[in-house]
Amino acid sequence: MDQEKQGAEGSKPITVIGFEGSANKLGIGIIRDGEVLSNPRHTYITPPGEGFLPRDTAKHHQAHILDVLQQALDIAKVSPQDIDCVAYTKGPGMGAPLVSTAVVARTVAQLWNKPLLGVNHCIGHIEMGRRVTGAVNPVVLYVSGGNTQVIAYQLKKYRIFGETIDIAVGNCLDRFARVLKISNDPSPGYNIEQMAKKGEKLIDLPYGVKGMDVSFSGILSYIEDAAQSLLDSKQATPEDLCFSLQETVFAMLVEITERAMAHCGSEEVLIVGGVGCNERLQEMMGIMAAERGAKVFATDERYCIDNGAMIAQAGWEMFRTGHVTALADSWCTQRFRTDEVEVTWRDD
Repeated sequence: MDQEKQGAEGSKPITVIGFEGSANKLGIGIIRDGEVLSNPRHTYITPPGEGFLPRDTAKHHQAHILDVLQQALDIAKVSPQDIDCVAYTKGPGMGAPLVSTAVVARTVAQLWNKPLLGVNHCIGHIEMGRRVTGAVNPVVLYVSGGNTQVIAYQLKKYRIFGETIDIAVGNCLDRFARVLKISNDPSPGYNIEQMAKKGEKLIDLPYGVKGMDVSFSGILSYIEDAAQSLLDSKQATPEDLCFSLQETVFAMLVEITERAMAHCGSEEVLIVGGVGCNERLQEMMGIMAAERGAKVFATDERYCIDNGAMIAQAGWEMFRTGHVTALADSWCTQRFRTDEVEVTWRDD
């Protein structure tokens, strides 16, 4: 639960530091009235064919978080006295990494005698995307390793119009990368994207759109089972498989996004989340939007991928409208729905 608190005094600039560590990206960012002062990040990278386990990811965050914190302060050229609020990711995410990051945020808030503020990870992506791109009231496609949602703002909430009913699109891509033993550096999704650019043959794969929702588990199971035989028989190359998987899952995402745009009468679509960096997804969305006379907004890897500045930006929006989190309520949760948050900072 959040408590009410005056978030600003007069016109004094508000400076917020944000801690993000919900998955394998550890980031700390500092925002001052919408301006990104710093945004360093450190990524936990595992060997090809392996994912990242919560315990090992938490150990990574614990080992690097103080160095990243010092980098954030040094790059921003601010001291703890300049910080007005300490924001951290409350959820959703992986339990151990979330807690390991929140512990440091709570400690820093107490050491610096600053208000603490728990932020919804998904809201962080949306508010950072809106700030960076200038999108006013877009339909949002939020796509990452842990989440896949089509979202639109209405009546003080970010409403979920459609979502995955099983695994996230990023998780689908990452798990297929393990089948092909694709490198996790800088990320499996990025490496699949590069391989897909060289693909020439489109393999027919299951298409899992169910109304406004999508399903990726079936297409993943199918391509996992078929991959080796297709490769052995030379019916497809690894590049063809990456191309086919990308084209199919992105077509599904574009379809449900277009349906949400039609329902809302929106002329803007904003793509956020780690998978949002994918240029092919942006291209396919752009084709759909152009046919509707709409615009596509997206950010690059600085802000699409999990980062501390997005938590600071959402924290800034919340803090200036009166939110803080009591220390007793500064827990983390692996399940924290986007539509659970009351969006008090938007007047439209």
